[in-house]
Amino acid sequence: MAHQLSNGILTVDIAEPGDYSGTRFDWTGFITQVTLEDGKHTFCVPESLHAGKGSGGIGLCNEFGISRAIGYAEAAAGEWFPKPGVGLLHKTDNAAYDFMAAYPLIPSEIKTESSRHEIVYKVKSEECRGYGILLSKRISLHGDRLIIDYSLENTGIKPLHTEEYIHNFVGINDAPAGKDYELKLPGKAGVHEPESSYTSGLLHVSGNVVSWTAVPDRPFYCRLSGWEKGDADWYWELVHKPSGAGVRESGSFRPERMALWGEQHVISPEVFADISILPRHSRDWSRSYQFFTL
Repeated sequence: MAHQLSNGILTVDIAEPGDYSGTRFDWTGFITQVTLEDGKHTFCVPESLHAGKGSGGIGLCNEFGISRAIGYAEAAAGEWFPKPGVGLLHKTDNAAYDFMAAYPLIPSEIKTESSRHEIVYKVKSEECRGYGILLSKRISLHGDRLIIDYSLENTGIKPLHTEEYIHNFVGINDAPAGKDYELKLPGKAGVHEPESSYTSGLLHVSGNVVSWTAVPDRPFYCRLSGWEKGDADWYWELVHKPSGAGVRESGSFRPERMALWGEQHVISPEVFADISILPRHSRDWSRSYQFFTL
């Protein structure tokens, strides 16, 4: 049964661990919808509108190790490696790690405690080749803000080197991407490493604002600059101008990088946290989402 948090300002729908059963996204705190009650504005959409396509992402769902899967590089084919919030994954061959692949899985044990305004997850991974991980995650509502607090403890004998981000699948009131949206950053915005000339032509930069020249008819992707202003001053803010509804993410950590992905129905700003933890140490960080109307 799905969980729902509500404080009269925000209503947040969260899938039960295991409703999403893939090996890419963290099973905990899989947020499928956020509703701003004043105006009934909604913010979350699926990764793909076509059944069976994509990797099953919806709304605000996070992933560990998209490019630095813990223990994968040194694992031999046939061995297991851990993915926080998911479990132990089976390395089937010597190919490079593929975040879109469906690896054989032994799911982690997940314990959940919830109330009307918050939900807490504790996820313990089985010890695997010297790696041990305890993930704690708290999702709570504070006025018009949704707060996600993380604590990742290294219980093994090997250091952990990975990254964490939230793949924000956003479509405000299901409005398609295009000229009706603006993405704001704290500093002078820049589009870098666009995956195609199509992305370069689609995105327009003026000062600290990234906008769209048209409704996309194919996926787009790039790296973004403009968030580097200060250690605790980063944010991105996406506004749908016709409705005035918007969402702003900020956090307690210095980002490693920021990317922008999307297609016609979805816009996904992605802010990456670098995670390096020595044995018997832990790392805490948080993300804040404010939902508003202008």
